[in-house]
Amino acid sequence: MMKNILPALVLGLSGIAAMVIPASPVHAEDKKAEQIHVRGSIVSYSASTLKVKTREGDTVDVALADDWKVSSVANAKVTDIKPGDFVGIASLPKQGGGDGALEVLIFPPALKGAGEGSYGWDLKPNSSMTNATVANAVKDVDGRTVTVSYHGKEKKISIPDGTPVVTFAPATKDDLVPGAIVFVPAEKAATGTIAHQVLVGKNGVVPPM
Repeated sequence: MMKNILPALVLGLSGIAAMVIPASPVHAEDKKAEQIHVRGSIVSYSASTLKVKTREGDTVDVALADDWKVSSVANAKVTDIKPGDFVGIASLPKQGGGDGALEVLIFPPALKGAGEGSYGWDLKPNSSMTNATVANAVKDVDGRTVTVSYHGKEKKISIPDGTPVVTFAPATKDDLVPGAIVFVPAEKAATGTIAHQVLVGKNGVVPPM
């Protein structure tokens, strides 16, 4: 689902790519850490802690690692998706076969290939995330269908009209205000929930993943 952005921003986003790829490797001592996604609205933010009211209604404290990064998303259009683009698409199986997109992230060129593959995702029950290169994009009567390729495999995903399509955009820590919507890829460690990246809603656009 992702993300042309200034080179400096792309450098900062290299870690953010973890949100649409399988959990990045952890150190040996952290092998048992549970990888989680925190989705919700900010209650408060301090230099090292983000308090979030999750979509499930719980309030959690997320400890921010020393090297943590923040970014946002900007609206894109389904017509922006072109052959050769690298995308991350969350989808659900459709009745009658095939997958239907829940959201699409267009990656910047510098992140092409990040987390390539298709795997389970927790946006909705039974959803999956596919990070892949667009082979073709065809308009149909109910939006568009893209054929994406990864590791020598192909997958067709329909993108209904109205599906959120976004790309990465700049953000600063000043955007972490109460009420702002966030998506935080994190891990549960012995000391609590720890994150290296935060994706925050800005200018009316919220992280759809």
